[in-house]
Amino acid sequence: MANDKKIRVGITQGDTNGIGLEVALKVIAVPEFMEICTPVLYGSTKVLTYHRKAINMPSFQVNHAPDAEHLKENMPNIIEVMDGEEVKVELGTPSKQAGQAAYVALERAVADLKQGSIDVLVTAPINKDNIQSDEFHFPGQTEYLEASVGEGHKALMILCTECLRVALVTTHLPLAQLPQAITTDGIRERLREFNASLQRDFGLERPRIAVLSLNPHAGENGLLGSEEQQVIRPAIDLAYDEDRIICFGPYAADGFFGSRQYRTFDGVLAMYHDQGLAPFKALAMDTGVNFTAGLPFVRTSPDHGTGYDIAGKGVAREESMRHAIYTAIDIWRNRQAWDEAHANPLRKQYHDKGKDNVVLDLTKETEE
Repeated sequence: MANDKKIRVGITQGDTNGIGLEVALKVIAVPEFMEICTPVLYGSTKVLTYHRKAINMPSFQVNHAPDAEHLKENMPNIIEVMDGEEVKVELGTPSKQAGQAAYVALERAVADLKQGSIDVLVTAPINKDNIQSDEFHFPGQTEYLEASVGEGHKALMILCTECLRVALVTTHLPLAQLPQAITTDGIRERLREFNASLQRDFGLERPRIAVLSLNPHAGENGLLGSEEQQVIRPAIDLAYDEDRIICFGPYAADGFFGSRQYRTFDGVLAMYHDQGLAPFKALAMDTGVNFTAGLPFVRTSPDHGTGYDIAGKGVAREESMRHAIYTAIDIWRNRQAWDEAHANPLRKQYHDKGKDNVVLDLTKETEE
């Protein structure tokens, strides 16, 4: 069975001056964790050691693998990605070198993911500014992954916990550009992608989706904005009537979350980044997971940032990283089960017509 496979989880080091390595170390250092998966950390051995000592963490056994062909299942693995290059760690301080170290780890892990050397990818937080370079010119890791492994598919950002899943119509976009970016076709496409992910990735056969408004109080019938009437409502109607997606709205975001109405839905589609992520993180900061849906590969990340203010102090909580790994494994297994259940069970029962071929007509009963 596919679900019995020991899953190889690639984990990138993220920004080397932030808390990414600290929370990753706290998770993979637990011996029982190896019963669940084979962790593969992409980073620098020296940087890893620096972070471990900074938080007074006891040493533990790690397999130093030159590549993914030399991994060991029963212990944490680290693949060296810096090729002997010295990385100066300045905890809590953004730097171009830390950004470059994050990019190199991400690039190597993505290459192994595409080759099938690892099964899923979990990315530690980056600084979206200092990672920018000639090689990385994307608003975030989500957009980089869409370009690198998307194979033409569009990425959909979903923030999730056990009881709440929030997807975004737009992601890393300035607020001034939102009115032009919110379109009926775009919302409808996001609803299709979200619905498909809720089914295949989360195992929900007929998910119910709530769609949020763009303007305060859902526009107040045009008084506070016309997007609800002219853009969002038509998208909901088309998705419901033609795509057979069970979706409702638009709901005013403040009342929707304040009244805990989200508990009656399987997913929530927000119009923009902070509309969805601010309430989500207020509700689930320690256990929240960022999942990139819509791609051929599974990628998750903790829902927090680099945490410069607490880097190296030993107080960073690892729950979100742990849940990111668990979620990646669950989604990988859900996809295996979904694909197996929805594969065509009927083998080909006919041959193409030809001189010596007989076509079997399955619409007629066989005569004795």
